[in-house]
Amino acid sequence: MLPHARPGPARRRLVALCAAAFVALVVGIVVGAGGGSTESSPGAAAVKPPAKAVAKAKGLSLQRQIGEVLMIAFHGTTPPGYVQRALRHGRASGVILFRANAPTPAVTSALTRRLQRAGRRRVLIAIDQEGGSIRILPWAAPERSQGATTSAVAARGQAQTAAGDLTAAGVNVTLAPVADVGGPGSVMSGRAFPGGALDVTALTRAAVSGYRGTNVAATLKHFPGLGEAGTNTDDGPVTISSPRAALATRDLPPFAAGIKAGASLVMASHALFTALDPKHIASQSKPILTTLLRRKLGFKGVVITDSMEAAAVLRRSSLELAALRSVAAGADMLLLTGPGSFPPVYKQLLTGAKRSQHFRARLAQAAARVIALKRSLGLGTD
Repeated sequence: MLPHARPGPARRRLVALCAAAFVALVVGIVVGAGGGSTESSPGAAAVKPPAKAVAKAKGLSLQRQIGEVLMIAFHGTTPPGYVQRALRHGRASGVILFRANAPTPAVTSALTRRLQRAGRRRVLIAIDQEGGSIRILPWAAPERSQGATTSAVAARGQAQTAAGDLTAAGVNVTLAPVADVGGPGSVMSGRAFPGGALDVTALTRAAVSGYRGTNVAATLKHFPGLGEAGTNTDDGPVTISSPRAALATRDLPPFAAGIKAGASLVMASHALFTALDPKHIASQSKPILTTLLRRKLGFKGVVITDSMEAAAVLRRSSLELAALRSVAAGADMLLLTGPGSFPPVYKQLLTGAKRSQHFRARLAQAAARVIALKRSLGLGTD
């Protein structure tokens, strides 16, 4: 129960019953996600992007389809020529900004305007703005960290304020909120909302609802839940050996609630979840991204990877091979945080699409979802 709520006995019983029913539903989803037909599952139709976005994606060249799935990075406060050309010609769809890109409000606004001019007003501009110390824009909300946010009212209000601040800065994607359920020894302690699964679920739902109806898209991360991790995947491989039932009762409810509340993106983690897929990390796992997230949880938005340059990725394969694997598994957007990563990844995706009709179809599907996201934010797609 969240500290701000003091319901009466009847209300408490109702909340407990609803919470139990919700957990039971998620348990059933996860336990049943291991195999068999998924055509009759509630979210099966969500695998397909919106028809208008599909038609638009099919009309793009292969080069433009590849560009839609790439979010790139660069050093400094002035976008290099190759970045501006990539955005102008649709060879990249978005940009992630870091503190060195955005040192002041004035510089940030000037940079985002320049990026949108280069990209013909169709650029996704993302930042990590979780709250507290995890804020690329220190002058923008949320000022309080997620770990210090204990009420749904506060979580919703901070998200609403953040949406206004980010819009003023020209940012349209926030890589927040963290939907992981942390605990003692968790790498996510302090970054995740406090409490157990039910508390984190309520706070995540509230945060996502605060962004709904704004021009800033919220991102649930790090699917299917990094709360049990003791190491950041940026620094090394992470294996989470929790059984399916534990994942269902602890880790998945906040994601399910955030999806229902209207989250536009879900970030796939780079951890290995042995109960869900013993061979592939989540960002490269079809059972996790397609069967569980799409078909079982019914997510209709954009699946974006965590940083593709993470040690947990690069210790398993090259960056280029990882990019192919992620898109094939169901990722719609690759987050490339290394300025030198864009050319080799673009080239590898182009080669893969020319060799495989199935992979090309997957690219078109991913592009359609990104196009749908852009339209929801009022961005251009031509």
